[in-house]
Amino acid sequence: MKAYMQKMGRSLMLPVATLPVAALFMGIGYWIDPSGWGGNNLLAAFLIKAGSTILDNLGILFAVGLALGMSKDKDGSAALSGLVAFLVPMTLINSASVAMFQGIDVENVNIAFSAINNKNVFIGILSGLVAAAMYNRFSNVKLPMALSFFSGKRLVPIVTAAVMLVLSAGLIFVWPPVYTGLVSFGEAISGMGPIGAGLYGFFNRLLIPTGLHHALNNVFWFNIAGIDDIGKFWASEGVKGVTGMYQAGFFPVMMFGLPAGALAIYQCARPEKKKATASLMMAAAFASFFTGVTEPLEFAFMFVAWPLYVVHAILTGISMFVAAAFQWTAGFNFSAGLIDFVLSLRVPIANQPYMLLLLGLVMSVIYYFTFMFVIKKFNLMTPGREEGDGEETPDLDVSGDSKFTSMARRIYEGLGAQGNVTSIDNCTTRLRLTVKDTGLVDQAKIKSTGVPGLKVIDSSNIQVIVGTEVQFVADEMTKLHHSGGISENPVEETVKKPESAPEKTAVSGEKADIYAVADGKVIPISEVHDDVFSAKMMGDGYAVLPENGEVTAPVSGKITTIFPTKHAVGILTDTGIEVLLHMGVDTVELKGEPFTLHISAGQTVKQGDKIATIDLSALEQAGKKPDLIVVFTNQDIVTAYELAKSGQMVSANEVVGNVTV
Repeated sequence: MKAYMQKMGRSLMLPVATLPVAALFMGIGYWIDPSGWGGNNLLAAFLIKAGSTILDNLGILFAVGLALGMSKDKDGSAALSGLVAFLVPMTLINSASVAMFQGIDVENVNIAFSAINNKNVFIGILSGLVAAAMYNRFSNVKLPMALSFFSGKRLVPIVTAAVMLVLSAGLIFVWPPVYTGLVSFGEAISGMGPIGAGLYGFFNRLLIPTGLHHALNNVFWFNIAGIDDIGKFWASEGVKGVTGMYQAGFFPVMMFGLPAGALAIYQCARPEKKKATASLMMAAAFASFFTGVTEPLEFAFMFVAWPLYVVHAILTGISMFVAAAFQWTAGFNFSAGLIDFVLSLRVPIANQPYMLLLLGLVMSVIYYFTFMFVIKKFNLMTPGREEGDGEETPDLDVSGDSKFTSMARRIYEGLGAQGNVTSIDNCTTRLRLTVKDTGLVDQAKIKSTGVPGLKVIDSSNIQVIVGTEVQFVADEMTKLHHSGGISENPVEETVKKPESAPEKTAVSGEKADIYAVADGKVIPISEVHDDVFSAKMMGDGYAVLPENGEVTAPVSGKITTIFPTKHAVGILTDTGIEVLLHMGVDTVELKGEPFTLHISAGQTVKQGDKIATIDLSALEQAGKKPDLIVVFTNQDIVTAYELAKSGQMVSANEVVGNVTV
């Protein structure tokens, strides 16, 4: 779930990146013509409309951006499916449609449905996630010949629309009571004075991801419950020091608190990512300060570091409570930024508004140090702190054999080349490297090649996880190292690769059983005694803690790889799944001595055929763990995986779960 939320947060960066400029356009237009909103000035009208192009269609942007970012290969048809997914509820559950379904006038439709519009972020996020899930599941499905035109990626928008039809039908019944319940809650706390203002501020922020914050806003800002805080403030009606209490506390947060939080996020970013983080945080912080538009900042950490967002909601509630308790008031027509603060100074009913600036300075200090503490204490993945290059494409533009040459060169350069590298070795899936100083290694450059990860062991040892093709990368790195780090012809240089079986095409939607490779206890891969495998850097899977040394094939397929040290075997199934069977932990160091193999490269095996015999006593004497690890290394085609007998004792060839492609 944590990885899913982080990927979701990174995917949101695409639409979020468009928001700061839109907020500034709209804010400047409002500054030019605050009373007419462009009605009195052509330039103001143009800027306001330009900004609203983005801000009034947040739901669409989030649906398309999330669908693209969460899809397995970032294909445009996933983005199209996101748009389709969003349009279905927009058409089915808007006020006009609901009125037709219920046979009533539009004016009599529950007010909850007025929130179903292009700005609805919740519907946008839901649509994007559904579209991405449908793309990952159905983009490779082949239909019968008569329907073949609709196979593959053409099928995804159709299935997505069908799923959203069902969800939309559910929302027709679920959305009104939830919305009405929040309105009732708002009315209940409206009589609690400053405490009610604080609770409103807290829930206002907390509900933004769902779009339901508008239900509370309607209670306090408009005339649903007779409060009408915005209308009465700008008409200078009501009680001085009270009217405006549901707006005032937002100014210290939006003008000072969130920009200070943005500074903390920047300072917590990795050194190699500070420049990119600074550009996002500066733009978002300025938008928040000047216009009061906080979406660029809040959505930057709302999902990747949700505990920090909860802290932000609490601090907003505190600011609202303090401002209301001291009866410091100001108001806004657009949002709680500098523009509206200056404009509200001339409203007679505003009470000691300059004290909100003092409160803002205090909140900026609280936000800065609180954000710094929470981010570091809980190691939250705020922008710039994530490992690797986020969702960027690997920085290699070659394929085939030359891919290994290019990858080896980039990794070698990232390690510090000949000036830092002292030895190169490899095991089944990773480069095992000795360097003079791991502190000199450019981890970002290495990760830009698309490797699953790297692991710093100590000050002189580092491992780079490459995958089952690690041998070819290691060979190329060794050539580079022995030649002084320079290839005579780096463009045309190739690696001689052993012949392998023709690549098989994945058969989408097919489910296959997976079997125990030995008698023993089945454990999930997250519990194996190797942190590279347990972190799923090579893919998902499972392991068996064997009771004897007889090892059998977990699946049927062709033996594609046998590693020289005999401790690992690669199998390609008929459905296109690449399976790695890794016998023992760190057993590459034993040079194959405890292993007797009963198969050969290119051989076709059936599930249950004997693969190897292991001398478990030899492993024990060498101090090696005997975990028999089974990994599905091409996770891009694996859509579902279930380990049904985790923690159970099983016999060899017993079904332990299933995998779907």
